[in-house]
Amino acid sequence: DDLAQMLTGLNLFVFAHDHVGHGQSEGDRMVVSDFHVFIRDSLQHIDLMKKDHPDLPVFILGHSMGGAISILTACERPNEFSGLVLISPLVVANPEVATPIKVFAAKVLNFVLPNLTLGAIDPNVVSRNKKEVESYTSDPLVYHGGMKISFVIQLMNAVAKIERSLPKLTLPILVLHGLPDKLCDIKGSYLLMDTVQSQDKTLKVYDEAYHALHKELPEVSTAVFKEILTWIGQKVSAAGGPTTSFST
Repeated sequence: DDLAQMLTGLNLFVFAHDHVGHGQSEGDRMVVSDFHVFIRDSLQHIDLMKKDHPDLPVFILGHSMGGAISILTACERPNEFSGLVLISPLVVANPEVATPIKVFAAKVLNFVLPNLTLGAIDPNVVSRNKKEVESYTSDPLVYHGGMKISFVIQLMNAVAKIERSLPKLTLPILVLHGLPDKLCDIKGSYLLMDTVQSQDKTLKVYDEAYHALHKELPEVSTAVFKEILTWIGQKVSAAGGPTTSFST
């Protein structure tokens, strides 16, 4: 996408990853036996790339659920990565969705109807950019069905693990989040900033932007791209050479 092209233009080696059940990867859509499968597969992919490029520092970039995967991946090997960039990361459950009653109901339903689907995501909360919303809606690689109860439980487990794992993080972190994001609550990014032990940590808040900041109105997406390019560029310059960027 546009962000990957810009990172490549910064003389970075960029590679992306479609998780099981997502994009072009195999598996039933939005189904995973355990959330850790995402972390395991990400680390395997990173290891393959590092085998071919052993001397390059590695940065992880993740958006939304990819942000949650990126956080847990970095926590798995806390000293292996040079930096973490998170766009609207999933860190805490949306309080409007994860009420105590709804959480209890989801746990019960997971035993009896794990394949029961809930309502699909409203594409209009993804971005204010109508062209990007149309592209999202028509993209055959995007799953447009309802989220299965079993997957909701995996997300809840991941959120709980993230909260326990955040104190392990000491690497440089850049977080970008839209204030009115209805899919991933910005409170999670505030919690992350308060909890991680990183000395180098930055949170950029976009007051009116929605969930997909890199697919937002041009003034937002351009600012987001510039912020990420500048931040990674500074780290690369400090390291004195090219680097690797892994996108989830």
